Amino acid sequence: MEPSASSSSRRLLGIDWGTSNRRAYLVDAAGTCLAERADDQGMLAARPDFAGSFARLLAGLEVGADIPVVASGMVGSAQGWREVPYLDIGVPMEALPDNLVCIDDPHAGRPCLIVPGYAQRGAHVDVMRGEETQLLGAVALGRRDGWFVLPGTHSKWVLLEDGVIRRIATFMTGELFATLSAHGTLAPLMAGDGDDDAAFVAGLDAARRGAPLSNALFGVRARVVTGAMPAAHARSFASGLLVGAEFVAAAGDAPLACIGSDALQGRYARAADHFGMTLSGLDPDRVYCAALARFLDRIST
Repeated sequence: MEPSASSSSRRLLGIDWGTSNRRAYLVDAAGTCLAERADDQGMLAARPDFAGSFARLLAGLEVGADIPVVASGMVGSAQGWREVPYLDIGVPMEALPDNLVCIDDPHAGRPCLIVPGYAQRGAHVDVMRGEETQLLGAVALGRRDGWFVLPGTHSKWVLLEDGVIRRIATFMTGELFATLSAHGTLAPLMAGDGDDDAAFVAGLDAARRGAPLSNALFGVRARVVTGAMPAAHARSFASGLLVGAEFVAAAGDAPLACIGSDALQGRYARAADHFGMTLSGLDPDRVYCAALARFLDRIST
């Protein structure tokens, strides 16, 4: 990475480039967001013309040619613009800015620095891409220890000790919930968007009892057909069951923070309280921009 002498190098464009969506943030050296743009040009929509999609994003934002660009997420996966090798979890979060990989595609108009993900090897193999940038932001804001849960299609639980990853645990919570809602035996019962707190808590309790998940999920149908639970509560019960399975598997005595939307933070805080834990919330945009400030600081020195 070559530092820029221009004063505008004290700004940086960060791109959170996921599977389905993409969000771009223009920040200054303090991590203050100066401009923001979101679109549906995630990995699936952008490929195979990532360079063209990147160039169109820059043109739409009217970003100067001397402003560096850093992208994180699935853009660095095997199906993305360029596969960037995972870092080992032993690499401290604060070393992440030293491991950016430059893509200099002639069709892109300028280079783009890609953030690598992390891989956990050994007995419990796991990986993450994109979440590492938010975790760097959390560390930059002084949150160096404890469990961090990043809920979503694939919910990530990451245990940090003094800014170093000690464990990654991924749960297909969002994907399973969406699949169960759209296909198969439970789909007719999970139609609609109703939310019942008592049913959600009942699902948490069912998860805590420790039955295998496939057995517990069939129990959603069994409860409805036997009259033990109204069909209108099936959706909330299944949600509680899936979220509860995360807490059963990953929770411990360490502090717990959630990086996610207000709605998801509320749901996970409800679950944490039921499991006797206290969950604090971190704004995903704030931690992402805090990480971008760390990248900019390293690029500019």
